[in-house]
Amino acid sequence: MRKLELRHFRNLGVQELQFPPEGVAVVGDNAQGKTNLLEAIYYLESFRSFRGAGDAELTAFSEDVFHLRGSVDGSEPTTVAAGFDRRTKSKKVTVDGNDAIRVSAALGRLAAVVFSPSDAELVSGGPAVRRRFLDVVLSLNRRGYLETLQEYRRTLAQRNAALRSGPGGPVRREWASPWEDRLVGTGARLTRMREEWVSEWSGHFARYYETISGGDSAAVAYRPNLGPGRTREAAGDPAPAEEGELRERFRGRLDDCWQRDARLGTTGAGPHRDELLVTIATGGGGLPARAYGSGGQRRTAALALRLTEAATIRRQRGTEPILLVDDAFAELDAGRSGRLATLLAEESTGQVILTVPKESDVRMPGRSLPHWRIQGGKVAA
Repeated sequence: MRKLELRHFRNLGVQELQFPPEGVAVVGDNAQGKTNLLEAIYYLESFRSFRGAGDAELTAFSEDVFHLRGSVDGSEPTTVAAGFDRRTKSKKVTVDGNDAIRVSAALGRLAAVVFSPSDAELVSGGPAVRRRFLDVVLSLNRRGYLETLQEYRRTLAQRNAALRSGPGGPVRREWASPWEDRLVGTGARLTRMREEWVSEWSGHFARYYETISGGDSAAVAYRPNLGPGRTREAAGDPAPAEEGELRERFRGRLDDCWQRDARLGTTGAGPHRDELLVTIATGGGGLPARAYGSGGQRRTAALALRLTEAATIRRQRGTEPILLVDDAFAELDAGRSGRLATLLAEESTGQVILTVPKESDVRMPGRSLPHWRIQGGKVAA
């Protein structure tokens, strides 16, 4: 991030910031706007809040419109802008001044990753949280994933509507069957891409977890909601299944679940029910981190997921990601905090934008970051 222009985003007012190439440590008390600043930067990567806020909530209280513009250097210098009008509920995105671009085509231009204390929810939350993590990582880094996901969701909504649209009495299969070929096809492609990513990056996750924890082990595995494979999984083959097998399994699962789907009026099987399973190693094997992990173990696993996301950007896009580190050391013990800081410094040679409540909390071994202050949303170098 070289330059960021802000207009009425949260409490940040109107200001223009020039970032040093190595990054910066933003220091300020709670509720002064540190996280809002990182949120503004990441908005230009994904065009949504990483805290789950709607666009209207991101607009300053006394204003109807917010606008952001960010410029990044690199092999292809890029300027990304986004604005939202609360009155018309409309969003506009431009890349290098091109205002005809679709939002989906503008995603991922900054190559940014956020590390936040709220990331613990990635592990302690339900399966939907981890599915969303997978969807964001793959939408930003895998060509064709977002379009497949959008088509799957549209088709799923159409099948569910058909399940609820009968004139009364038992639902008939032919009402839902027109949507099932497309549902099976897009669902199999989604499952294949998710399985490939987890298979490729699970080793990196394990290494990051072991490094931060100081020697403990954890694992991540993908559990598609399609039922077990008849041959490959029975033989213990960890390789991702082929799309043809996945389509067959998905169609069989729809058949098995038909009575339930007809009764409840919703589709109970498919990628919208998948699980990204995080387990902590114990003497008796691996246990789900969500249920059995300590607070430190869950936070460590969440950090390992974010580091894996950063490594994905590094490989898939051929660029160093911007690391947006939002007081990520606050809830870690001294050992994990120190090992995380060392790992971040060793793993990334790119820009780091770090927020902390006090200057003594800035921990980036081998890297000297300029310190900025923030108070009431105003940043001072």
